[in-house]
Amino acid sequence: MAVYDRIRGVSRRDFFRIAGTYGMSSTLLAAGAFGGAMTAANLARAAESTYERRFAKEPKFQLTFGAAGFNPQNLLIERAGALEFARDIEARTDGEIRVEFIGNNQICGQLSCVEKTQQGITDIYAASTQNSAGGAPYLNVLDYAYMFRSRADQYHFLYHPKSQELLRDPYEKRHGLKFLFSHAELRGIQLGLSWQDKPTVTKLEELFGTKNRVTGTQLGRIAMNALNLNPVPVAWEETLDGLKQGLIDGAETWASAVAYANMSPVVSQCVDLKFFCGTEHTAMSASIFDSLGGELQDAVMESAYWAQTHVQAANEAALVKTVGFSDPQMPGTIFAENDVRVAFLDDAEIKKAEEMCSPEYQPQLWEEWRERLNGWAGGLDTYQEIYNIAREIDADTLPENVEPRRWWKG
Repeated sequence: MAVYDRIRGVSRRDFFRIAGTYGMSSTLLAAGAFGGAMTAANLARAAESTYERRFAKEPKFQLTFGAAGFNPQNLLIERAGALEFARDIEARTDGEIRVEFIGNNQICGQLSCVEKTQQGITDIYAASTQNSAGGAPYLNVLDYAYMFRSRADQYHFLYHPKSQELLRDPYEKRHGLKFLFSHAELRGIQLGLSWQDKPTVTKLEELFGTKNRVTGTQLGRIAMNALNLNPVPVAWEETLDGLKQGLIDGAETWASAVAYANMSPVVSQCVDLKFFCGTEHTAMSASIFDSLGGELQDAVMESAYWAQTHVQAANEAALVKTVGFSDPQMPGTIFAENDVRVAFLDDAEIKKAEEMCSPEYQPQLWEEWRERLNGWAGGLDTYQEIYNIAREIDADTLPENVEPRRWWKG
């Protein structure tokens, strides 16, 4: 569904008329600043103001940002920070950098955004690390099963100075891309309508033998096979029909992805298996970053830090208040409106899953990929190092309480 169909109060015709006057990026950036419904008149005023600010001077660098299927409305559901980053870098550099934001799968999709940036078609991209792992295999380093216990663990690692040598530097060296920031959730199994009339899942065994759509992550498939979850590669655009018709039982993804991608009408249960990362990240061409010069490079990093702190707070709020990823659910949330039940498994069931599939308990399943990733990281034990960092904080730390740090400054 296109952005103009999602913005309440603005028709398709009016949206394109405004975009035709002030440009698509200015209109999208203006629309992203609205928290609710808008009219064509106030969108036009905001787009005009945004346009005038952005085009007050000629930029030194105009960067193209390919943002998969994202637009101002679904970025209020999954708070991935893409528009906030674009707005902040333009303001922070006083227009020296201008960003052309292209979402709605118009220039790239979840599987192709990473490759478009590697090819120089775009300069920045936003997509999940798991879908991007096909084009940039080092991103699999985030996907060891149960390496992270919680979203707090994930944020703690993303802010940690050692994320440079364990994630960011090998990613840049091997794939020519600079990892800037990411949202953080953990993946579960999203069961389709064939599970609508079944009791809410409470035991891991209830999922055994189900057939589930898998993303581009190679490590995620290891965990799914070990858990008897039968990973099946299904195109994203076919996943909705598959869940609706019962051709597949479920799909491995995270809660806000279900909500932002309009999958909620065909999902009956969101099982919080939290078995590996769901990380919607933003990255940049390393060669473009290197060409900016010191001052603008500093600005990019500060905007990335600001976007990371924004995402950390905003997505935690949106999970409860917008998505409905809680029990009980708040009325009016996307899950509540679509009768999506959240199945939070107890600690004993999560431990059972961990013992079945994690490198901690089943090291032989991971040996080949672990050796490969360790080699790419210059010999570091990637799993153990990240596992240890994740456990520097208490297990019950709330994600919003993780201390933000400028990871590149040590």
